[in-house]
Amino acid sequence: MLFCPLHTHYTYSRTWRMINVSTPRSHRKINEVRGLLGSLTEEMPSFLSDATIRRFLRARNWSTEQATKGLKETVKWRREYRPDAISWEDLAEMENEARRTHVADYLDKNGRSVLVVNLPMKSKVSVKEQIKHLVYLLEYFATNSADEQDDYVVWLIDFRGWSISSTPLSTTRETMHIIQNYYPGVIAVAIPFDPPRIFESFWKIAKNFVQPNMKEKVKFVYANKPESLKIIADIFDLDTLELSFGGRSTSAIFDINKYAERMIRADNMRVTSKDTNGK
Repeated sequence: MLFCPLHTHYTYSRTWRMINVSTPRSHRKINEVRGLLGSLTEEMPSFLSDATIRRFLRARNWSTEQATKGLKETVKWRREYRPDAISWEDLAEMENEARRTHVADYLDKNGRSVLVVNLPMKSKVSVKEQIKHLVYLLEYFATNSADEQDDYVVWLIDFRGWSISSTPLSTTRETMHIIQNYYPGVIAVAIPFDPPRIFESFWKIAKNFVQPNMKEKVKFVYANKPESLKIIADIFDLDTLELSFGGRSTSAIFDINKYAERMIRADNMRVTSKDTNGK
């Protein structure tokens, strides 16, 4: 789970972020990393775009050496895992898993995508398949937000009814590793919604897997604490947010058929883009 400090990041408009994407400093750093990557940029031109390199640089405090190291490790992982080849049809138990974890059909006030996770809903697939689904969604965000600087996804997690069996520590560790190392700069803020008291002990251990900049992005919200619900109001238009997360929308019914069509269209666009740019 991850996301960003409240009133600092949310006041940045999309226009501000787009204007500040291109600066002499960032161009110089990106070119330095390209030089250090060598022939890898020819092997994966679609992945190793300026936007991707910039995300890795920002996540590594603009260290060209650290960004290059992270990118090389990610290229190695992508060769083996092939996240760009995963499609909607490849996912097991699609309807149940999509209801459990999906891209919302609304954006936050800053125009950022929203990833909804319903932990109380029991998964019907193995941890391996759950991770595959997560990677598919992360790849979706990275592909469909290529023009963004960074921090363009809000992670909204329903923790009501959570138990340790819902997210074992090993799964949490692997999830955090993938997000932080292979998709840095994608998550803007993570909102664990109404976690039970038992989760506090789990979090004391789990946060050891979370990098410092990611810890700052986690914002806990409790339904019975009006002051914490302000976090939701600051981020979302409550008229579009579902009632279960403190919103006012009564029409937010998940339609698996429409969702499937949406994801298949995104898959097709990704394939077209890859064919155009080469692998």
